[in-house]
Amino acid sequence: MPVHVPEPARGLRVALLGCGVVGTEVARMLLDQGVDLAARVGAPLELAGIAVRNADRPRDAVIPRDLLTEDVESLVDGADIVIEVMGGIEPARGLLLRAIESGAAVVTANKALLAADGPTLYKAADSAGVDIYYEAAVAGAIPIVRPVRESLAGDYVRRVLGIVNGTTNYVLDQMATSGMELSDAVKQAQELGFAEADPTADVEGYDAAAKAAILASLAFHTRVSADDVAREGITGVTADDVAWAARTGHAVKLLAIAEQTGEGVSVRVHPALVPLEHPLAGVKGAFNAIFVEADAAGPLMFYGQGAGGRPTASAVVGDVVSAARHRVLGGKGPQESIYAARPLLPADAAVTRYQVRLLVADLPGVLAQVAGVVGDHGVSIDTMRQTGPSEGTAELLLTTHAAREASLAATIAAVRNLEPVREITSVLRVEG
Repeated sequence: MPVHVPEPARGLRVALLGCGVVGTEVARMLLDQGVDLAARVGAPLELAGIAVRNADRPRDAVIPRDLLTEDVESLVDGADIVIEVMGGIEPARGLLLRAIESGAAVVTANKALLAADGPTLYKAADSAGVDIYYEAAVAGAIPIVRPVRESLAGDYVRRVLGIVNGTTNYVLDQMATSGMELSDAVKQAQELGFAEADPTADVEGYDAAAKAAILASLAFHTRVSADDVAREGITGVTADDVAWAARTGHAVKLLAIAEQTGEGVSVRVHPALVPLEHPLAGVKGAFNAIFVEADAAGPLMFYGQGAGGRPTASAVVGDVVSAARHRVLGGKGPQESIYAARPLLPADAAVTRYQVRLLVADLPGVLAQVAGVVGDHGVSIDTMRQTGPSEGTAELLLTTHAAREASLAATIAAVRNLEPVREITSVLRVEG
């Protein structure tokens, strides 16, 4: 009886939009690992072309010149899978919608686009019956989207707490280890390639806020956009803040925090004091880490390189393999899950602990006066310590129990108006 030999599956045409640091590494992986990737997918992956703004610009030698094209629409129209690593909102959004309408699966690393208008893409992909994957949009090589969206789909996620921006983590780490001021640490990060020439998106928390919105949407089955995230960057953090944090057993980190309570969903990004015994306090340099708290699974930690060409390309190509398998074998990846539609809480509804430093006149009864005003506003003091005096002033360090942001803001305003108070030096939240 003759043995039936199945015909090999046809190759899948892959379009790559963008050829920067990440795009170059994606192309390298697709070209260098073609045989292995074909075996994993069940069909060859053909890099059909790479869309760029200027095809004549010098490129890495790994990029074949004949793959470069400025005709991005034609490239998208002929593809089975479209990879977008261009960044920005437009023309990326329009091109991905065009790809979806033509029946292509899409893979993107564009956190800004997903945080601003992800639902439009998800709805279009669902209507067209194609996949949309975006593992690389949140934390580079760290697998976090898939675990939250799929591995924890049967659990109840209470909280996601993470360092999702490598630039700010590097800057704060340098301030802690070298005593640098923020501006000097940012300059060093730029020189080493960890920060862009314009670091605003990083140091002001915009990048982290976009990632927080994506994570919150996945974890809580509720649509959250970047505009829903309360955001505060690290530009107000001083070397003195970082030194004081170490003295009190903390590290300063820019955290993305998403949590759900009985009232709704709270999502915020801000610098915070993390106790040194917490795993996030030990995350150094430009690394990222995300701490997930789920009912049944308990605490989970995801750690690794959150940026860079090769790490991000690893996540992108992993998504390409998943999408390609579905093209060959049938099936479809997860769709957007928004059944919960939890209410989004305002920034002042967040509940956390605080550490407040203030300079006061070195007079009898000042501690009691400050403590009285704090208590009058419904904020409970955990610890209070005094240092000094120096030239007639003393420094007070207050650490509170958990309190609402609105209560703390009213407390600070009242304390600032006390006659003996010379200056409120610092107000930092305590998380973890």
